[in-house]
Amino acid sequence: MPRPAPPPTPRAAEYWRSGADGVLRIARCGPCGTYIHPPRPLCPQCHSADVAFAPVSGKGTVYSFTINRYQWTPALEPPYVLAEVDLAEQPGLRLLTAVVGCPVDAVRIGMPVTVAFERADDVEHSGDSEPAGDSAGDSAGDSARAGGNPGTVWIPVFRP
Repeated sequence: MPRPAPPPTPRAAEYWRSGADGVLRIARCGPCGTYIHPPRPLCPQCHSADVAFAPVSGKGTVYSFTINRYQWTPALEPPYVLAEVDLAEQPGLRLLTAVVGCPVDAVRIGMPVTVAFERADDVEHSGDSEPAGDSAGDSAGDSARAGGNPGTVWIPVFRP
């Protein structure tokens, strides 16, 4: 079953759509190079408004996690792992995400992970839940992305 789509906001739209090509993009300040997540209109370091989305490696480590064993929404079958992942590009650059592709009890703090994408459950693609694959691009992910609509929301998840 597809993951629920996040509420759209103009500031985060590019982040949610960037997975269509299998590449994770994070807001980054042009003048000082600081990555900013969640995206904001001004850099918290140098206060520049020159902020644009830039590709990142998609590699990280699990900083913290919890195993959810209660079904909060019909779209997410428990158990599942919610995690904070430290991205490799910058100390303290973290995403709140899911860890998939392994038993929930195998997830550990410090575990290396790599981004993958899942198409969100949206109006245009209801019932079309083929995962997008990982950033290296597998054949299933390539075919899912090839038919992707520019308005489609892609949820970044992480795999060991």
